[in-house]
Amino acid sequence: MATFDDFMKLDIRVGTIVDAVPFAKAKKPAYQLKVDFGGELGIKNSSAQITDHYTPDSLIGKQVMAVVNFPPRQIANFFSEVLVLGTYSEGGVVLITPDKPVQNGDKLG
Repeated sequence: MATFDDFMKLDIRVGTIVDAVPFAKAKKPAYQLKVDFGGELGIKNSSAQITDHYTPDSLIGKQVMAVVNFPPRQIANFFSEVLVLGTYSEGGVVLITPDKPVQNGDKLG
């Protein structure tokens, strides 16, 4: 089992998706995202398998929650720097989003 200390090691922040394009080289359908986490972190890349419920256009401007302190992961020719969070729901992944607009870079706490 994970401990509270394990959970506290995760740096989970809010970011706004500023670009989303289909990821043609991914093995499973996915998008390449650019997520703006504000001044301290800036814009980070993420690969996300969220094509069942979202189109690239519907993602632009959407605020999401992401783990920002995992090491980058290479997927095909792309480096995913953050893990955008979602739930594995019926019909595909549903993104976890704040219910009100907040500042990019705000930490989960």
